[in-house]
Amino acid sequence: MIRPPTSSIGLLLLLIGYAAAGPEPDLRPRAVRSSACQEHMNLHNRLDVVEKKVEDTVEKLEVEIAALLGSIEDPKWSPLLDNAGKTAVDILDEPGPWGPVLN
Repeated sequence: MIRPPTSSIGLLLLLIGYAAAGPEPDLRPRAVRSSACQEHMNLHNRLDVVEKKVEDTVEKLEVEIAALLGSIEDPKWSPLLDNAGKTAVDILDEPGPWGPVLN
């Protein structure tokens, strides 16, 4: 049996490792990389502003919905809602010649 020299095994392992490592990293100039990083940070800052505006809008809508639900549950509206879950006036009902039909 003939044994290959150790240096050729080492070279073979080095080539396999180099091939497995993949392509070389992007060697762009520092100014280009810095510019890309700055654009990335600017994008994240703008997204943070949008996220804050959306959260503020949702909070305002929650307050409005709570106020509307409070108004609906007000005692002066209860006669319209006490008809076994059905409203006394159906605003979607076709009006007759004398106005909307009252149940």
